[in-house]
Amino acid sequence: MRILVISDIHSNSVALEAIREPFDICFCLGDLVDYGPDPAGCLRWVMSHPCETVRGNHDHGTAHFVTVNGDRGFRYLTSVTRPQQWAALDAAQRQFLTRLPATRRVVVDGVRYLLVHGTPRDPLDEYLRGDFTEWSRQIRNQEIDVLCVGHSHIQFHRETDGLRILNPGSVGLPRDGDPRAAYAIIENGQVTLKRVEYDIEKIIAINDALPIPEKAKQMYRTCLTKGRIRPPGEDTLEGESMERSA
Repeated sequence: MRILVISDIHSNSVALEAIREPFDICFCLGDLVDYGPDPAGCLRWVMSHPCETVRGNHDHGTAHFVTVNGDRGFRYLTSVTRPQQWAALDAAQRQFLTRLPATRRVVVDGVRYLLVHGTPRDPLDEYLRGDFTEWSRQIRNQEIDVLCVGHSHIQFHRETDGLRILNPGSVGLPRDGDPRAAYAIIENGQVTLKRVEYDIEKIIAINDALPIPEKAKQMYRTCLTKGRIRPPGEDTLEGESMERSA
């Protein structure tokens, strides 16, 4: 069984469609929407493939019409793009988004997976990144073999206390300085972290055609072309936790 693992697509259908890997099942770890210009295209892809999908904080905010205010960083980008997200989805896509679970447990080839966007303790909102001492505390007694997470937009695959933790990185909006779409493949028990180039200018052109402020368009362009919103060393998590800084 070949598993494609993706996360944090953020309405970037061009990046998503650039992933041409064959797979039997896809684990989608949330944040299908916000930031980018094509939420409908991303929902179509996920709904038309064999996917086990969980809800991200941006999926939650969009599904429940949560208003975000802010004038800088990702919080500003969310405040500008969220109003057009729901309107761009058809009835079936909106229903799909509202019904996504916060967690999923999946068994494939005898391997027990837990899928969450954030962490087991706080599936929507918590960041841990590389704090594997805290990861170890949270996964104790979970009765799983592999924990799949997203949210940080940073790829990693580590093992702690005999449990594997996988973050495939972000398909649509990487934040590690590498603008290529990030994902992972699990096959025969082996995890491979992957990146793929895509037509960044194409998704930028789609975004530029939207009736949103020029400031937001330029911010989105920077994110896509640089793989971060600020220069190296200045990136923070501001703008990413659930609705207090979505």
